[in-house]
Amino acid sequence: MEMPPKENQKTTKPDTHNSTPKTTRKRSFAARYGLPIALIIVGVLLLGIVGARFVSLSAGRAAVQEQSISAVLNMADQHQLKSVSLNGNDVTATSVTGQQYHTVKEEGQAVTELFRRDKVDVSIDTNQPGQWLQGVMGLLFVLLIVGLTFLYMRRNGLGGQAMPFARSKARRFSESRPAVMFKDVAGVEEAKAELQEIVEFLKNPERFTAMGARTPKGVLLVGGPGTGKTLISRAVAGEAGVSFYSVSGSEFVEMFVGVGAARVRDLFKEAKDHSPCIIFIDEIDAVGRQRTNSGTGGNDEREQTLNQLLVEMDGFDKHANVVVIAATNRPDVLDQALLRPGRFDRRVMLDNPDIRGRQAILEVHAADKPIAEGVTLTELARQTAGFSGADLANLLNEAALLAARKGQNAIGKFELEEAILRVMAGPERKSRMITEAEKAIIAYHEVGHAIVMRSMPNADPVQKVSAIARGMALGITVQSPSEDRYLMRRSELISKLAGAMGGRAAEEIIFGDITTGASQDIEYVTGIARRMVCEFGMSPLGNVSLKADADGNMSMGAEMASRIDKEVSALIAQAYETALKVLREKQDKLMLISEHLIQVETIDGDELDRMLFAA
Repeated sequence: MEMPPKENQKTTKPDTHNSTPKTTRKRSFAARYGLPIALIIVGVLLLGIVGARFVSLSAGRAAVQEQSISAVLNMADQHQLKSVSLNGNDVTATSVTGQQYHTVKEEGQAVTELFRRDKVDVSIDTNQPGQWLQGVMGLLFVLLIVGLTFLYMRRNGLGGQAMPFARSKARRFSESRPAVMFKDVAGVEEAKAELQEIVEFLKNPERFTAMGARTPKGVLLVGGPGTGKTLISRAVAGEAGVSFYSVSGSEFVEMFVGVGAARVRDLFKEAKDHSPCIIFIDEIDAVGRQRTNSGTGGNDEREQTLNQLLVEMDGFDKHANVVVIAATNRPDVLDQALLRPGRFDRRVMLDNPDIRGRQAILEVHAADKPIAEGVTLTELARQTAGFSGADLANLLNEAALLAARKGQNAIGKFELEEAILRVMAGPERKSRMITEAEKAIIAYHEVGHAIVMRSMPNADPVQKVSAIARGMALGITVQSPSEDRYLMRRSELISKLAGAMGGRAAEEIIFGDITTGASQDIEYVTGIARRMVCEFGMSPLGNVSLKADADGNMSMGAEMASRIDKEVSALIAQAYETALKVLREKQDKLMLISEHLIQVETIDGDELDRMLFAA
């Protein structure tokens, strides 16, 4: 149908202002301005009464003269007083000429009979001066405060609702917005299968209730950072076509006691009003930690917030169709009351993806990016073992930025390899001024790592060796496992320890001295060795778990702690001796490859193998 011209629309549009009846305009004016006008009137009356009272008191003080009680009694004895008025200890006397005098008698002093003996008219005043006026002023003041409070709430749309500080900070994503679907979430197939039941419940709740089944009220997503906990919860809402409320656990707790509980109540009330819907609480361990008896104010506030959350989850109406999905990477610190049946009934694990999951994630994020010919996502998935979904998304984004910076039409293999290093260690820092002597030490240090890693049995292949500073590191040696592994043998951990000590060993062999460049290596090997002793039972101490609790405390005596330190030191010393032995046997290769690295700054794994194993 052809649309009429704009000018016709303008001329035929009714004048809504003129068509409104006068009674309607008067009613809207009263509704809009009635309360402010009333408050202004009350304020003017209050100021007027206060002013009148002040003028009256000022005029009264000017007309009444202050005298001592003795002077007033002398005047009565000389028949100069006409009348007196007694109000407690206050005495107001009026002379025969009309002049008023004010005095104060002593506590318990009887003056009534003295005045009457001198034929002075005595009256007793039992009312407090200005008592009625003070009452009226107090009432008007209360009405003014109440009116201003009501006006503030009405202006801010808070009538019948919680005050701003007590309102939930949850962000609502409506079902009408473009939704995230399960097809947009890759690499977590088991988690999607677990959550599919929640989707079916939100879509067809009557199918479950007809069978007498109770769908879980809460689902706890457990996984490390970047594993897709928030994304998959939004995908559940998108698949079910319902509203989605997102809030962080830390947004509930404030320094004021009771605010967190009020925000929990407000969130669940709003969710019930918009059911069916999903409430997503990220980092729930911020509010759901185990309760203690410390008695501090902040702890009381967190515990009150947790108690309110427990009550709200228990108090769900069976027909409310509200599901709570929470995410954490510290399930061990959560209060057991949160994890019992009826609250967070299910626990869904989201680990870093395996090679198939990484390939699926890369395919999702590469769908809108031009990839050069010869680049296979399968090979890229092999090189990114241990990467999370967020790491993979960042990798492709970094590669796209590098390609665009160079003016290329597609993302090539070089950009992807550089992006891997950027995600692992940060961008190159070629602007850092390094002397030739330091550059040599860095090169020998990194090649020492690489040679020991390639020479140890069961060690992962070396992917790249670089003497270019990245992030906080002056150089980097990258290992890439050929396949995903979920178990580590003791021999493999020993190989990791030796490879990490290869840099320090190369410094000692070549330069006869050591530097501070091995600080991160020492921290790394100490962590592995301590876990071997305390968690994995891979030491002479036997199969004993000596892990710290959730608060970092270890229940052991000084003797056991000393034995642990000795075993950790023995493992590191053994790894260092192994690295020294390997590099002394291959010192010529160490010098050859290191001098080459000084010139080219970066070599890959294939080039390293050719130089290391050449006849």
